[in-house]
Amino acid sequence: MPHLARLLHLADSALPTGSFAYSYGLESSLTFGLLRSESEFRAYLYSFLQQAVGFELPFITSAAQATDAELVPLLAEYDAQLLTPALHRASLTQGKSWLKLLATFYPEAGLTELVAELASDKVPPHFVPLFGLSLGRVGFALADIQLTYLHLALRDQLSAAIRLGLLGPMAGHRLQHDFYGVFENLLSAADIRPYTEATRCTVLLDVAQILHDDIYSRLFQN
Repeated sequence: MPHLARLLHLADSALPTGSFAYSYGLESSLTFGLLRSESEFRAYLYSFLQQAVGFELPFITSAAQATDAELVPLLAEYDAQLLTPALHRASLTQGKSWLKLLATFYPEAGLTELVAELASDKVPPHFVPLFGLSLGRVGFALADIQLTYLHLALRDQLSAAIRLGLLGPMAGHRLQHDFYGVFENLLSAADIRPYTEATRCTVLLDVAQILHDDIYSRLFQN
């Protein structure tokens, strides 16, 4: 099994995968008054992580254990479930960048061949399932893959909040520390089902993501 240091490298904010170009609905939530205080932001973050556990983690978990034959329908299902145009575009951009980067780091995992196959078959290379698939093929433990994804999701939201001026850096990092306990509790209580049973639980978050295209002046692409 790969050493923890390798996983920490893949979670480094300096890794050029493009995640910091997107706020995933946070910017539009602030712009249109859906979030007005730090306490409301805490509730927003909790809902954001709940949805990650109920929707993204089933795809990540299934992809981490998927065979080549199972991968195409899994990616097609994720593509069909991603209804917000800006998020759809972001997911494809990040997925391509992530997979190419991992292919250069771990050539023995066969990811270069996978990139070519996906392009040849015109299968949508979405970030979330390919995150699970690539780390699973490299050999990381499933629990570590799940925790790393939630860490990335939490970190990116807090980074966006700081850049948007909702929080100061000290308050943001204190909140990040507090929320590690939250997602550890969510994971311990979760019954992570196959991707065919993935569920969404935050309709307002989906609405905020759709509204992003209506912002006149934007800091983030999404």
